[in-house]
Order: sequence, then structure tokens, then C-alpha cells
Amino acid sequence: MPILAKICGLSTPDTLDAAVRDGAAQVGFVFFPPSPRHLGFEQAAALAGRVPGQVQKLGVFVDPDDALLDAAVAAGRLDALQLHKTSPQRSAAIRARTRLPVWAAVPVKTAADLTSAAALAGAADRILYDAKTPEGAALPGGLGMRFDWRLLQGHRHPMPWSLSGGLDPDNVAEAIGTTGATSVDVSSGVESAPGIKDVDKVAAFLKAVRSL
Repeated sequence: MPILAKICGLSTPDTLDAAVRDGAAQVGFVFFPPSPRHLGFEQAAALAGRVPGQVQKLGVFVDPDDALLDAAVAAGRLDALQLHKTSPQRSAAIRARTRLPVWAAVPVKTAADLTSAAALAGAADRILYDAKTPEGAALPGGLGMRFDWRLLQGHRHPMPWSLSGGLDPDNVAEAIGTTGATSVDVSSGVESAPGIKDVDKVAAFLKAVRSL
């Protein structure tokens, strides 16, 4: 089974095209103004028009309201929603209302954090294990932080899952080997500066995943 890779936080045509060309299974568009990767709706629509049908378009949100979701889904022609800092109850409501698959982020620092994934059964379709950011951090992810991947060894996952947090072209093979992940998600690890994707790093990351 090939390992699937998502390039998240894309914002320019050249980096989006690189992700598609080099084999990304999913691309992520961020709709969260505090993030350096935030997209306006017109920008998202223009990028979405470049994505071929076999590549999924995910919208990335932080506890969004319905108005934002509706506008973003329409603009980005989204295939799925990635939710951060969103309760299981709200995730379930969003999933039912939009009828789109939901990826629910689970921030991880210790083994105890993994237990929160169980509450997402029926509220999400996929878990995204990400590194827990420091208290008071402006962003829930995209900071290049990683957690101890060994925490996932032997863990019984309540649904399909993806690995995120601090991945880059140099460590993604180790991360997959340690965790057994079949789906990975990268953002800051393929950037030259916050919010600025690097075409060569995108290509290197996807090449590293393909080689496994």
C-alpha cells in the first residue's frame, strides 16, 4: 500500500503545482487569519481550480463557525475538512451539516493525550496526530514541533489516522518507520520561511515518501 502524503498550507500556484506533480494525495488550504498560511476566498478558488480530480482538497480550520465553513467549502471546492481545537460534539455537527469527511486534529505530548481520540468516534473520519503546541501559542500547528513518535507504537487507533508535527524531507522516513503511519502531513517542514513553501523541499519530501 503506498503511503499517502498531504502538503498543507499551500498558497501559490507554483508550490501547488509542485505538490500535485510530485505525487501529493491531498493538498491543504488554511482558513485561519492568524496563520501566515491563511487564504482569502478568491485566492483559494484560484488554487482549487488547478487541482486535478485525483488529489483531495482539504480546508484547515480552527473551531470554525458555519458562515466560514460555507464560504470556504464553496470557494475551495473542498473534499474534506481538517478541524483543530474543535470539540467532538462540534465536529460531529459540522460533519453532519456539510456531509464532508472530517479530519480531527489530536494534539499529542504524552501518552495520555492519545486517549482523547476515542471521543471522536462517530464525529470524525480520520485522526490527525499533531504535536501539542505551548500554552498560549497563537497557532495550533505549523510550528515545526514534533512529539515522541514512539508513543504511537502499539496504540490502538479508533479510526484511520495520519501523522503530522515536525515532519520534513530528512525525518519522514524515520517517522513512518517508527509509527507505522500510512498517511503523513507536512507544512512548515517544506518551507523556506513561515508560510512560504519551497518547491525543492516539497519535491524532496514527496520523493522521500515515495521511496518507502
